[in-house]
Amino acid sequence: MALRLGLGAITGLNLPDEKNGIIPSHEWKLATKGAVWTPGETVVAGIGQGYVLTTPIQLAVMTARIANGKDAVVPSLLSKPNSVSQNFAPLNISESALAVIRRGMSAVLYGGAGTARGFRLSKTYGGMAGKTGTVQVKRITLAQREKGITQNIDRPWADRDHALFVGYAPLKNPRYAISVVVEHGGSGSSTAAPVARDILAKTIAERGLI
Repeated sequence: MALRLGLGAITGLNLPDEKNGIIPSHEWKLATKGAVWTPGETVVAGIGQGYVLTTPIQLAVMTARIANGKDAVVPSLLSKPNSVSQNFAPLNISESALAVIRRGMSAVLYGGAGTARGFRLSKTYGGMAGKTGTVQVKRITLAQREKGITQNIDRPWADRDHALFVGYAPLKNPRYAISVVVEHGGSGSSTAAPVARDILAKTIAERGLI
């Protein structure tokens, strides 16, 4: 499913030094690590940790495919808006399953307990949906825990987590998808989400909702 959403593969956008990323599997671990896959690694990989590696553009593609729901959209560089017409392969993912994901992503911004509810896009711009994330850079050691060093701000800057947010807008008939990574920014909700909101607002203001 991760591969179907565009993770673990070069997008073909002709970005310099673009990487494949890693979506690990039984076969991948055996070939690269010389060890068998364990059930616990399935759980860890399922939340994007462990051996999983993705790029910001892959995360944007994933978000665009979730928002679109029908087509396996791929990115392209445009000199002018809508200057290129493309035919995409079918996504072939259950619409009912994607609808559950989109409702959850909407609740991140507009739900009472949404992690980014303080940084929602105005309904004037059609609203937005998204997901916050924290990308662990370095494991907190036992010695650090014993000293009470458990908060991101308490660690050296280079050891602090990256802040992540992916989203799309508007809520109805989505047109724009975005991924934001703030290196060592810590919280995806308070650091990366407002950046995404502002970029989407500016984009919609200049290019419109349709």
